[in-house]
Amino acid sequence: MTDQIETPRYAGFWIRALASLIDTFIFVIILSIVGMSIERPAVMFSSYDLMLNLGFVVLVLIFWELKQATPGKMVLGLKIVDAKTLGKPSTAQNVGRYFSYLLSTVVLFLGFFWVGWDTRKQGWHDKLAGTLVIHKTKE
Repeated sequence: MTDQIETPRYAGFWIRALASLIDTFIFVIILSIVGMSIERPAVMFSSYDLMLNLGFVVLVLIFWELKQATPGKMVLGLKIVDAKTLGKPSTAQNVGRYFSYLLSTVVLFLGFFWVGWDTRKQGWHDKLAGTLVIHKTKE
């Protein structure tokens, strides 16, 4: 009997882009509902905007902590894992991954496009956090 570690099926650029599109669609619907039910201040940036943005960050981190995926990734059968163990990422990895999106975004979104060229399909945010996005295995 051989002890083989199965190589995960990495999630590539297009399926991850689709997952992000699904997440964006869901977020826009939620924002539309919340936006219609709350009177917005007339200023350009307000505590309202801050609360929405912080709420989004917290929501994403909760999904990553509990499900290892956002709704878009769940619909497509993807999950975020620790790159070394293929297990659940730590809270520190999830937080680092989220805030590493800034670096992936700031250089013309190159950190996200990197997923298309990388052998393990890691964006810069994945590399910095030590995570992978893989297809869930059939159990």
